[in-house]
Amino acid sequence: MSFTGFPAAALDFYDDLEMDNSKTYWTAHKQVYEESVKAPMSALLAELEPEFGPAKLFRPYRDVRFARDKSPYKTHQGAFIDVAPSTGWYVQVAAPGVRVAAGFYEASSERLARVRAAIDDDRRGKQLEKLLAKLTATGWTVGGDKLKTSPRGYDPEHPRIDLLRHKSLTVSKSYGFEPVIHTPELSALIRADWKATRPLLTWLSDNS
Repeated sequence: MSFTGFPAAALDFYDDLEMDNSKTYWTAHKQVYEESVKAPMSALLAELEPEFGPAKLFRPYRDVRFARDKSPYKTHQGAFIDVAPSTGWYVQVAAPGVRVAAGFYEASSERLARVRAAIDDDRRGKQLEKLLAKLTATGWTVGGDKLKTSPRGYDPEHPRIDLLRHKSLTVSKSYGFEPVIHTPELSALIRADWKATRPLLTWLSDNS
């Protein structure tokens, strides 16, 4: 199956799921999920695999064992391609449309310490700043979990203290409801997006 875009039914499916996150709704609309969400996402990933590698298509079910929110289903379909531990490319479709991202989403204390040491280093830290500045100038948004205070051992006046506060570091871009998400051209756009973030992933991989 070739990728032809995500149909409007995919967004409608998640819009309704947000209103009725129940097994009854899911069972009645499972075919919509299979045909309008899972199938086109799988086709998209298959087209991107030769350049970026195989992806993990996340399960639609939430792990509610330790969660206060017992809603059984995720309100988005995501997929991830890893290039290093917890580091790689991401794409998702949900009620708000299509979003892409790249970066690292979690790290052990040892790995995070290595990333912070690299940010602290004048040469490598400035290199990261330049990579992020180039991405934000072309429409990407920097995100990730951050400490509210300075990490232990670092001066609050450090020139890159904002980056040092990160416990995870990602960049993301949303296509929202743009008509292109319903067309085969979305594949080429995501390919270009992920290629643009490759230097960032290389930096994160090399310095963690």
